Amino acid sequence: MALREGACRFGLWWVHVTWSKETVYSLRFAREGAGGEVPAQVRSYLNGKSCRLGELSSVATADGVPYSGVYRVVRQIPCGETRTYAEVGAKAGTSPRVVGIAMRRNPTPLVVPCHRVVAAHDIGGYTPDVSLKSDLLALEKKILSHI
Repeated sequence: MALREGACRFGLWWVHVTWSKETVYSLRFAREGAGGEVPAQVRSYLNGKSCRLGELSSVATADGVPYSGVYRVVRQIPCGETRTYAEVGAKAGTSPRVVGIAMRRNPTPLVVPCHRVVAAHDIGGYTPDVSLKSDLLALEKKILSHI
């Protein structure tokens, strides 16, 4: 299995992806870019054309991976919708604090859409910058308004 690496732009950010076929091994945001391909679903999503990221699998959801149950619950949140840390925790059988830790350690954001998990009274946090979370949620509203 040959891993591929690539990056594409999302506003001021670069989205770096390590992947093979339909499985994403890592995805991170950075201020500097690199060459290479990213999965078509990621590029289409970041260009505001579709929410087809569910077609990709994430290594984070494999059995035995820490927080995999939380990540599987988060993957079920539909594009354009949000759930609170408490709602995700209740469905995953854990606490909101554990959900927050899992989101912070998520190796494949977007594929496991941690930006859709919010605090009870505000948007919550996001690494590397909470404005990125706002931008991703706004992007999804835009995508849904054109479907």
